[in-house]
Amino acid sequence: MNILLWIIFGGLAGWIASIVVGSDANFGVVGNIIMGVFGAFIGGWIADRIGAGGAEGAERPTSIMSFVWAVIGAVILLVLINLVF
Repeated sequence: MNILLWIIFGGLAGWIASIVVGSDANFGVVGNIIMGVFGAFIGGWIADRIGAGGAEGAERPTSIMSFVWAVIGAVILLVLINLVF
């Protein structure tokens, strides 16, 4: 069940990030899920490094702040991808 939540929230985070960056049609559903999941790792890492609370990761994947950090990480990832490609 936890993996299903990661996929759902990853897809939502990736989709929101792609809208923010302006690349909504480029990656599709699977791409949005992948971006969201990797964004969650990036956002959680950043939150941990700066000492921000709320990035609980696997302990509470449904917390609002974990989702916010996933979106932030996915936006950063998409911006970097757009810079490279």
